[in-house]
Amino acid sequence: MNTDFDPAPFYTHRCAGCGCGFAPQRRLFTAALLGAAAWPALAREGVEVGRESKFSRLVSAEQVEQAAAAQYQELRQQAANQRALAPDEHPQVRRLRFIAQRIIPHTYEWNARARQWRWEVNLIGSKEVNAFCMPGGKIAFYWGILDKLQLDDDEVAMIMGHEAAHALREHARERMGKTAATRIGAGVLSSLLGLGGAGDALLNMGGQLLTLKFGREDESEADLIGIDLAARAGYDPRAGVSLWQKMAAASKGAPPEFISTHPSGPTRIRDIEANLPKVAPLYARAAKPGERFDPPAAGSGPRER
Repeated sequence: MNTDFDPAPFYTHRCAGCGCGFAPQRRLFTAALLGAAAWPALAREGVEVGRESKFSRLVSAEQVEQAAAAQYQELRQQAANQRALAPDEHPQVRRLRFIAQRIIPHTYEWNARARQWRWEVNLIGSKEVNAFCMPGGKIAFYWGILDKLQLDDDEVAMIMGHEAAHALREHARERMGKTAATRIGAGVLSSLLGLGGAGDALLNMGGQLLTLKFGREDESEADLIGIDLAARAGYDPRAGVSLWQKMAAASKGAPPEFISTHPSGPTRIRDIEANLPKVAPLYARAAKPGERFDPPAAGSGPRER
């Protein structure tokens, strides 16, 4: 195994997918603020979620994705400079990219832009228990989440599907729009739909992409879409339950960054179990992976400083 890949912590990253810090905000409130009725659920096979928030329209998708790509490149460069970016031939990098290649084709129905995204998957040498997917399909796993939780492929797929869901549903873009609306006031929302000069102020919020935190509804939505994506890719959605059981065990003491206190672990498990019948048929007829990978062996990881 390449000894230049050092899993020592080098970068403090608040999970773009699961950090806490925002009070729950329901989409019903969002609809009311915009003068619209609550959106109906999307009729489809698999899980059901509401329509996207109109707040995301306050910020350009292209510019959010450009900002994310720049920040992701900076993160990769920081990792490379500290010899903490796993090389392409690393077994766990191969594993992550193999799983991603199975999941990505199933993302397109959730967001048409995903077909044009330049998806990237990298492994960062940090003991932190964390993973994220930035707008535009920029995925990163930290060594700690694979090593400490000893995730099997199905559980990795649950995390990857969950994080991809945040990007597909444009939760970061929505959060930026909500923040801007709160600061500027609902009375000028219609003028912002065309961006213009006020739009420049919103785009300056792009620096928050690595620190944005999502609320309860975003997290619940990502959980459900995650098991749906994983099931279609041939990974057992029941792993969503074992994953959160492992997360709960790891949260004793200092909770991992990946953990969100809203919803709680038990609530997430109940919601996933309630939706397993919806995705079980998808998994049953999905083509199964032709290759399986082992978790990092205990004591066999890259050297630590």
